[in-house]
Parts: sequence; C-alpha cells; structure tokens
Amino acid sequence: MKKSILYTTALLICLTLLSQSGFAQKKLSEQLTLTAMEKLFQDTIVLKGAKGPKWSYDMGVVLEGAAAVWRNTGDGKYFKYIQSSMDAYLDKEGNITTYKGEDYNIDNVKNGRALLLLYKVTGQQKYLLAATKLYDQLQKQPRTAEGGFWHKKIYPNQMWLDGLYMGEPFYAEYAKLMKKDAAFNDITKQFILMEKYARDAKTGLLYHGYDESKTEKWADKTTGRSPNFWGRAMGWYMMALVDVLDNFPENHPQRKELLAILNRTATATVKYQDAKSGVWFDIMDMPTRKGNYLESSASSMFVYGLAKGVRKGWLPQSFRAAANKGYAGLKKEFIESAGDERVNLTKTVSVSGLGGKPKYRDGSFDYYISEKVITNDPKGMGAFVCAAAEMEIAALPKAGKGLTVTVDNFFNNEYIAGPTGDKIPFHYVWEEDDNNGFSLLGKVFNDAGVKTATLKTAPTAANLKGSNIYIIVDPDTEKETANPNFMTAEHAKQVSEWVKSGGVLVLLLNDVGNCELTKFNVLPESFGIHFNEDSRNKVQGSNFEQGAIKIPDGNSIFKTAKKVYIKEISTIVAKSPAVSALTDKSDVVIATAKYGKGTVFAVGDPWFYNEYIDGRKLPSEFENYKATNDLVNWLIKQVPGKK
Repeated sequence: MKKSILYTTALLICLTLLSQSGFAQKKLSEQLTLTAMEKLFQDTIVLKGAKGPKWSYDMGVVLEGAAAVWRNTGDGKYFKYIQSSMDAYLDKEGNITTYKGEDYNIDNVKNGRALLLLYKVTGQQKYLLAATKLYDQLQKQPRTAEGGFWHKKIYPNQMWLDGLYMGEPFYAEYAKLMKKDAAFNDITKQFILMEKYARDAKTGLLYHGYDESKTEKWADKTTGRSPNFWGRAMGWYMMALVDVLDNFPENHPQRKELLAILNRTATATVKYQDAKSGVWFDIMDMPTRKGNYLESSASSMFVYGLAKGVRKGWLPQSFRAAANKGYAGLKKEFIESAGDERVNLTKTVSVSGLGGKPKYRDGSFDYYISEKVITNDPKGMGAFVCAAAEMEIAALPKAGKGLTVTVDNFFNNEYIAGPTGDKIPFHYVWEEDDNNGFSLLGKVFNDAGVKTATLKTAPTAANLKGSNIYIIVDPDTEKETANPNFMTAEHAKQVSEWVKSGGVLVLLLNDVGNCELTKFNVLPESFGIHFNEDSRNKVQGSNFEQGAIKIPDGNSIFKTAKKVYIKEISTIVAKSPAVSALTDKSDVVIATAKYGKGTVFAVGDPWFYNEYIDGRKLPSEFENYKATNDLVNWLIKQVPGKK
C-alpha cells in the first residue's frame, strides 16, 4: 500500500510540474523532455506491474537529458522530475526497489549518475548510499581474464559496447567524488580492452560484442567478435567516452589513451555518416542493404559525442561540420510535432542484444533488422535531448571566447568535510553543485566562451595578469574561518592597478554579520563605492516577496530580467566615479564604476549562486537565472576590445 501511494504521489508531482511548464518558445531539448515527462513517467513508474517500477537503465538515459536541460535553462521543474523519478525507487537507507546487485547486470549501474547528481545538489545521504551500492557491484562484477567487465552474470565472458556507457561514466564520477584514484586505471582498461577486441582495423568501427571464450553461437571462432556493427552500440561507446572524460583527472597518464580512442571512434563514425540525410543507419556499414534504415538513437548519440567532444576540445574543430549536419538530419528525419510545443522522436529500435533466452539473438543482419522500431523510446529520447542540449550550447554566442574569469579563494576561504571526511573548499566555488556553489554561474560563463579559474593566493598584478574578470565574493569573518585573510591597503592597491589597466572586478559581498565589511571597504572605496554595514530585504521563511526587486525597463545591465530576488543585502553609497546601476526605494543596490581602462560591478549579496538561480527554490516569477545571463553578457562587454 505504501509503495502504491509513493508511485501515485510521484505521478502527481510530475503532472504538476508539467502544468507549470508553460509553452513559450521552448527549444527542442525542452520539448522532447516535456514529452518524456508526460508519457514515460506514467509508463515507467505506475504501469510496470502490480509490484511497482523495475529499476532500469532506460529511465537513466532520459534523466541524463533532463539534467542537461535543467543546467541549460535554470528551470527547476526538470530537476524535480529527476528527483521524483529516483525517489520512487529509494528508501531513506538508500535501498533500491527491484535492484539486485547479485545479478551483476552492468545495465543496472547506469542510473547511478542521477543518484550522484541528486546527492551533490541536495546533500541527502540516501542518494550517496544508493550510489555506493552500485559502486560495490562494480567492485565484484565478474571479469574476463584480462579484467574487462562481463556485461551480465548471465552472459559469461562477454563484453558489450553498451556496458561501457552503463558503467564507466558513473564509475568515473563516483571515483572522483569519493577519491578512488585507482579506479581510473580500471576505467581506462575497460575502453582499451573493448577497442582491442571489438575494433575492425579496416573500417575503424567496433563490433557490438566480444566473447572471450569464443563459444557463443554469435561469436567468431577466431576473434570472438559478434558479426555486425550495430549503430546504437557504437553510440553507447562514444557517449561513454565523452561522459567519462568529464571526471577523468587531467594529469592522469592514461587520459591520452582515452582521447586517442575517442578520436579514432569519431573518425570511423563520421566516415559512415549518410551523405544525403546526415544521420546514420542501424547497421552502420550496409546503407544499401534491403531492410536497413536510418535510426534515431544511434544518430543522436553520435551528434552528442561529436558536439561535446568539440566543445570540450577533445576532438578537432573539423568534427563540428559532421555534428551540424547530423543535427540537421535528426530534426528532419526523426522529429514530429506532438502539439503544445512538445515533439515526438520517431524511428528508434526498441532493443537489440546478443544471445539470451528464449529467443536467441544471433547478431546477424536479419536479427537486428527484425527488432521493433518505435516512437518515443526512452533510450532514443534521452540521447536526442542530450544531443539537442549540446547543439543549443554550441549555437549560443561565444562573445567571451579567449577570456578568463577568476573567482577568489583567498578572502573567501571556507572548508567543510567532504563525503570522504577530508576538507574540501566550500562556499562560492566553481565545482560546487549544492545551494552554496557557483557551478551554474560557471556554466553560463563557459557557454559564452569564457574559461573559469580560481585564485587561492592574495591577488597581485602578476597573478591577475591572465584574468579578464575577477570575482571576490563574501569575504570571511572570524566566525567563518579560523584565520581569515582580510583585505589590506596593499591588496587593494594591487587589485585597483589591475582594474586600471583594463580588468573587470566583480564584488559580490553580503550583509553585516555574514561578511567582513569594515576592512574590506578599503578596496571598493578606491572606486567610489562603500558597502554599508546593514541588512536590507530580510525574508521570513518562504515570503519571497520580501526579497523582491523590480528592474526598470532600460536598465543598462539587466536587459531581460524584470523581477529578481535578493535577500539580506548590504546597501551601497556610490560617489564619483561610481554610479548606481540599480536603485530600489532610494537604496543603491548595485553600483558600477569606470576606473582607468577597467570596470567595477558591486552588489551587497553573493546573489548569483546556485540556490537562487537553479530554479529549485524560487517561484517562477523571479528571473534570477535571466539576470545571471544578463550580467555575464554585460561583464564580457566591459573587457577592453569586447565592446
């Protein structure tokens, strides 16, 4: 009874989120995600059977797409969809409904990525406990003689391309979070072994599977390979590579091996891109064989891998053309309107595998072509949303290309105990995904072409030389840090000289009691800005209107945001050369100043951190995410030469 209530509650949450979504000019990634939220949620959570949902990788692929859309839009309904979807499976101890680790099915590890996202954003231990169960499965997963993961316990001695996507991105993310450094050698091994035994030297393509024992009916008796190049299997492999690299240490000696594999895989993939449509066939190397067809999930995966690889600098820019052509083909061949700014994804093969019972899958061309082709398969939908989200990032103006924004970690130098018990930087740092972090602000900068960096030492003209924008946020008080680094006249001199020569300084302070203001004011006063030791916009509980500030038309910084939320602000006194950039009820809330060739932006609140721009907390009428984009665009334009 309790489970039934839980699933019904989850469905109601999803439907509520949909009703709040609105339909104003949404991009394709959002439109297909809304379709998934409407159609797949009920199918997956409620209608799987009397005992409730079955833990399955299909939902995990959709949630990857939803996570990308959430980060691209700052719309909290997408995060809530991820959370409600996973909560339907978990209890407070992190036990997972219907999951059986002893099955050693690597598909069951896939959803761990959603669990890690939820843990890093919310801090709730149940998500980490559940993710640890999946990590423990990998530690005991049966392996080939050389150490490759079996795809499943019921498929002994077999490695499938699919398994690299199901296991390795989670493995890498968990290893980074929990400091399991030895895992990265193991992760590299999986890709190397898969390529070693599945790659065809002539085409560069990888066969779907490899049987070390060479005893399966589908396995070549000499090589152990399955007989065909199935598109989605190659797609899983490419997605796995680009998602693993996100969390793979930059200085790891085997990182270059993964980059080389990615480049070889991308090169072979593009060679078999259909010249006419821009997408790919289900069996990649037989475009003219009767029965073969253009397939949407594999095509989406290739576009995602190519686009992300180029964006991250892991693939040469020359692959951008193939990604663009592929995306145009995806939209033409597979997308159809579903009304209310929703779309459907057509022509996805529902499933393809090797071996098994009762119907034995022999890996032949005829077998692959016999599998059902459907509309709105979750694997295809998730892959398309990931591809669309990447292409939407690529389409954004890169006005900040070549610039670097640096966040201070000297005046703000707080630490907390991380999940492994060691101290980690905390409060307004780029990689922090929880309420206190700057991960979304960093993404907005990155999407505009700006590189992010951190300065852990006192600012000097020398160590600021490589930075175009420098953010100082919430200087520490003695109650926050045992030995805080206070602003001094010499620090202020160094920073002001950097501004004079063309630097863009961003001061995101806080109200009195939460921020050191008395000593710090020596810096902003160099530019005619003084932070008052007060606290405006006190907010009781969820009375968000107490923190509301309306932005008048024609504001020089905030071109699109009209109403924002800023609580507990230190107000500002602005004297020449400083001017008010936003005044509310006679109080200066934001000030700017021109100083030599440079610019200063100042507000008495950290404001642009995750809690107030990720859409999870504030009502939708507050446009803090829009304001963040407005500010980033304005800051870029203040850099000399970027007008």
